[in-house]
Amino acid sequence: MTDAIRVLLVDDQELIRVGFRMVLDAEDDIVVVGEAGDGRAAIAQTALLAPDLVLMDIRMPELDGIAATEAIVRDHPQTKVLVLTTFDLDEYAFGAIRAGASGFLLKDAQRHEMISAVRAVHRGDAALSPRVTRALMEHVTPRLGATSSAAPAAEESAALESLTDRERDVFLAIGRGLTNAEIAQTLYVGESTVKTHVGRVLAKLQARDRIHAVILAHRHGLVGDERGELRSGPESTPRPG
Repeated sequence: MTDAIRVLLVDDQELIRVGFRMVLDAEDDIVVVGEAGDGRAAIAQTALLAPDLVLMDIRMPELDGIAATEAIVRDHPQTKVLVLTTFDLDEYAFGAIRAGASGFLLKDAQRHEMISAVRAVHRGDAALSPRVTRALMEHVTPRLGATSSAAPAAEESAALESLTDRERDVFLAIGRGLTNAEIAQTLYVGESTVKTHVGRVLAKLQARDRIHAVILAHRHGLVGDERGELRSGPESTPRPG
């Protein structure tokens, strides 16, 4: 099972870890390689086991999931972090974004939602479901501007200017939380074409994943106003490149 997604479970409640392990280990393409009950243990286990993905609780003793996520993303960039969250704790969710989390999973998620989230974050194709993205951004968008002490960097603006019309459309759709399939339907293109554009957008913006692109879209005020409206329909013709 060399191609299986290797997952580290991190939660201070053993029963929750047992439940998650049962769900994930039942899948042919996912294997739980370890567990940790707090942030410090999560960092140590990540260094030891080199998991593909860490399923990370936020509120834990010793060291919380935000600090642990920051350390893991910094020291082990090949490992993705999928954070367990609830939206009545939006300040924690926002902290996880800043720390480098690649996705979010509600603690009351259904079995299929958990499995889909693990697979999506691992492949970097859809870090957040549209439902989670929209709900999260409703809570944290005001904080994005409030916590930025300076205007967006000039290099970010230059990178945005380098996007073709179609790449910009895709970027704005990512910012709105659309999946690749939804982007394809909205822009009247094939899903494989969307995946190609997503890759180019992330590369040009030097974004580590889709959630980073979401942050950029909101930080630059491109989502939620007239500038963030998609130019949808077959009449929207991309520039070459």
